[in-house]
Amino acid sequence: MIKSMTGYGKAVAELAGGKLTIEIRSVNGKNAEINIKTGILPKDKELQVRKRMAEVLQRGTIDLFATWEPNASDNARKINIPLASEYFRQLSQLGAAIGIREEIQDREDCNYLLGTLLRMPDVLDSGRQEIITEDNWTVVEKAIEEALANIDRYRSDEGISLYKDVTGRVGTILSIYDEIESYEPERIGAARERILKAAEDLKLKLDPERLEQEMIYYLEKLDINEEKVRLRQHCKYFMDTIDGEPFPGKKLGFIIQEMGREINTTGSKANHAPIQKCVVRMKDELEKIREQSMNIL
Repeated sequence: MIKSMTGYGKAVAELAGGKLTIEIRSVNGKNAEINIKTGILPKDKELQVRKRMAEVLQRGTIDLFATWEPNASDNARKINIPLASEYFRQLSQLGAAIGIREEIQDREDCNYLLGTLLRMPDVLDSGRQEIITEDNWTVVEKAIEEALANIDRYRSDEGISLYKDVTGRVGTILSIYDEIESYEPERIGAARERILKAAEDLKLKLDPERLEQEMIYYLEKLDINEEKVRLRQHCKYFMDTIDGEPFPGKKLGFIIQEMGREINTTGSKANHAPIQKCVVRMKDELEKIREQSMNIL
């Protein structure tokens, strides 16, 4: 069964200190265009992750996002107490040197001093550290695999809808061509009537044998039997490809071009209003097939 190139997959890795969420999104594209849209993933792991994503997803514009949610206790900034104490000692020395008393008089003075110390360089440690390490990489890798499995499942589910849509429209094109065949006797009769009417208007006396020869020549130019046979062959090839190949998207695009060529030629040869209307309907169905096929993997 075919797969869509559009998909979404998500997984969560519980790590020491917080939760890492992996999200993978994809839309249609000619090749595998993989974007790692996070600074959390270590650079030495990117190539490995890209390769794995390409193996599983094959084609499309694919984005990987990683979001880190630290635990509240681990997210709090740490106070470097030894450094703050050293700053306080030096401030006390400075106060003594310039004649400022060391004693803290009230709570307001205490708060002001603490605020000053906390603003000193490196007193508050941001706590920034490597989130993904060699020790927890196995857990992260498992989450990436789970997200890939989820997006692959999503693509498969979308593929079922795509398959029903495009194959149904191929069937519609074939049924419209059957309708065109029903107009053939009427079209040939109308062509003969036009020729005879033109001769009558011009007061020409036509040789019956010559008339038949000219009619045969004229009708051969309008004959759409070859287009009908080729279009049906292309439709069969379309169905064989979509049913028989794991990733038929690109090939289906070429088959659709050939189908369009036969439909256009039928329209140029038709010379018959009801057939022209059928051709317009087939073109409409084919355009919808083309749009949908662009999303088939």
